[in-house]
Amino acid sequence: QVQLVESGGGLVHPGGSLRLSCAASGFAFSLYNMGWYRQAPGKQRDLVAAITSGGSTNYADSVKGRFTISRDNAKSTAYLQMKGLRPEDTAVYYCNTAIFLRDYWGQGTQVTVSS
Repeated sequence: QVQLVESGGGLVHPGGSLRLSCAASGFAFSLYNMGWYRQAPGKQRDLVAAITSGGSTNYADSVKGRFTISRDNAKSTAYLQMKGLRPEDTAVYYCNTAIFLRDYWGQGTQVTVSS
């Protein structure tokens, strides 16, 4: 079955960096687009960054120039490199893929940016 497992979250000071990983299994990873979403308390889940099977990327305006999404098809893993973190980046970050119009999500990883 499809599984997405996020890791790499934690507590970081403003201006710091983190790299999130999403280990995928149960499907042909290289053929599918991948996305990172985040959800802060009391807010909706929003798209942060996405990468197509071909490697094209897009980002939310709020993270452009600070975050980088990438993928390693050999490892069936997607990454989100986050730099210049701000308190407003605090949220649970989720990995996502859509297969035959069905969304799959990981369990999420908490990112907290605080001094």
